[in-house]
Amino acid sequence: MGKLRNRAIIIGEGITEFYYFQSLRDVYKQVVFKPDYPKNTSIKELGEKIRKAKKEGYTHIFCIIDMDTKNKESERTRYNKLKAKFAKTIINPKKGILCKVEFFETHLCTEMFFRYYFGYTSCPYENQKSLIKDLNKCVKKVKYEKTIKFFRKNNGLHSYFESEGGSLEKAIANAEKSMKEKEKDGRDYTYSELGRLMKALENLQK
Repeated sequence: MGKLRNRAIIIGEGITEFYYFQSLRDVYKQVVFKPDYPKNTSIKELGEKIRKAKKEGYTHIFCIIDMDTKNKESERTRYNKLKAKFAKTIINPKKGILCKVEFFETHLCTEMFFRYYFGYTSCPYENQKSLIKDLNKCVKKVKYEKTIKFFRKNNGLHSYFESEGGSLEKAIANAEKSMKEKEKDGRDYTYSELGRLMKALENLQK
């Protein structure tokens, strides 16, 4: 089997991840990647999206996971089974398939990584609403809203956060700090693996 060109697909659990990673295409210009999201946010459809992406020839499938939706034991069990199923690199030379599936978790949700654009925190937020309220204390002018109308109006979430005084480099560093603290202290809240995803995208450019 010849060397496959790196092609990545980023599968989020909703519109937030779709619009955010669309806005990063100008940052990672040398990476062929496509943001996508299930129409129905469920573990079952996420699995179907992964299988579809594998058949379409993507070499890297990056799944963005909001951990605040995995509080129920039944949902967490289904999620862990899905991770275990795709834990190994998928290799099928006859069909020209070489595919790695990776999961990147954030607690509470992707807005935690957005908060890291402005500074570090380990605050145990009660819910998404409290996290977004804290995020909006950091922005300078236009308050963040979790709506399609807002995402479209502001011409790219990444540019919006930087125009409000945030920094992707800062977000990556803060996300990494959160993971180091999580792994050291064993805490299960206020962290993001999206910094590691950004580094994975950087590596695909090399």
